[in-house]
Amino acid sequence: MGKYLFYNAMVITPTGITPGSVLVHGRKIAEVHFEEQLAGMALPVRDAVPIDCKGLYLSPGFIDIHTHGAGGHDFMDGTKEAIRAACQAHLKHGTTSIVPTTLTSTKQSMMDILELFNTIDFEEANMPSILGLHLEGPYFSYEQRGAQDPRYLRDPDPQEYLAALQLCDRILRWSFAVELPGSLEFLAALNERGIVASVAHSNATCQEVMRAHENGVCCLTHFYSGMSSVIRKNAFRVAGVVEAGYLLPDMVVEVIADGCHLPRELLQLIYKIKGSSHICLVTDSMRGAGLPEGDVIMLGDKEHGIPAIIEDGVAKLMDRSAFAGSVATADRLVRTFRELTKAPLHEVIKMISLNPAVLVGVADKKGSIAVNKDADLLVFDEDIRIQHTMVRGEMLL
Repeated sequence: MGKYLFYNAMVITPTGITPGSVLVHGRKIAEVHFEEQLAGMALPVRDAVPIDCKGLYLSPGFIDIHTHGAGGHDFMDGTKEAIRAACQAHLKHGTTSIVPTTLTSTKQSMMDILELFNTIDFEEANMPSILGLHLEGPYFSYEQRGAQDPRYLRDPDPQEYLAALQLCDRILRWSFAVELPGSLEFLAALNERGIVASVAHSNATCQEVMRAHENGVCCLTHFYSGMSSVIRKNAFRVAGVVEAGYLLPDMVVEVIADGCHLPRELLQLIYKIKGSSHICLVTDSMRGAGLPEGDVIMLGDKEHGIPAIIEDGVAKLMDRSAFAGSVATADRLVRTFRELTKAPLHEVIKMISLNPAVLVGVADKKGSIAVNKDADLLVFDEDIRIQHTMVRGEMLL
């Protein structure tokens, strides 16, 4: 690792976009200079390799905290090769940090994946940084199962989840339905280990989510997808998970901004109410990300997963009854959310860099362009087409 100077750049920070330059030394950002600071001064080139950004944007790398795979590979395939290939497919689209995500499966399959991740190098060369593992399920509501395989849905089982937690200390977050029997005890076990607790595929009432929030739940997984909204019970309207997401000001919501899972109006509503600090853009991509329309692929395990088809920019179950996860990449999320909501670019970048870093506890080293943070940097144009990618101080594109 050496020194690099990114100059003639529009530097994106959480508060705005300013002309400037960034000096990288080793794997860290060593200096950040803005145009007004450089007035009348020579650029601090020193012995650094100069990288002329040509007036394009210089951004922190994208952080995807919810993805199942890409490029024809899924993290449930159960091989190091599949993990590596899926991560590299996302890297091409600006994802410099990633949280591989599982699907509801058998107990044995879950344990096998945990054992595999115990052997993975989280900072392998030519790869995005792997921040940890996200378990999505198996503790989900049947009514809100979406594309989760109903054969494997179950209530939180202490014998199972304690064994999983003991087997692997790389679990970063766990998504579950908070209304299920045993969920509060499960939540306490997550809190004890500092694991981010998220609501997903849940038929909970608003009050049940609020109670879970008071006990440590801090995020709603893929907002609107697989969660309850207003229903009638005995003629009375009862608010659900969606309403809790709006009423709890510090509840973070994941947003799949592929333009398919959520229409323009809902993206605008989420942005209007939650603001730029409590939204995390996620791909929720499965193995179809980056593959052409019309391809039929398996959701989850190649042998025992669910068939899905890539159609209209999204993966669908074969009967078209539900989406089967997105085929989006991080650059598409930024492009689409910006276009459909008219949010300022620096706020959209915050939603896919700093906000995810804060949620999963790595904001001290990732998520923004600041001195002493990891040199995870992107150079891209107005259409979010990636020109240069740096991960931990290594130029990869």
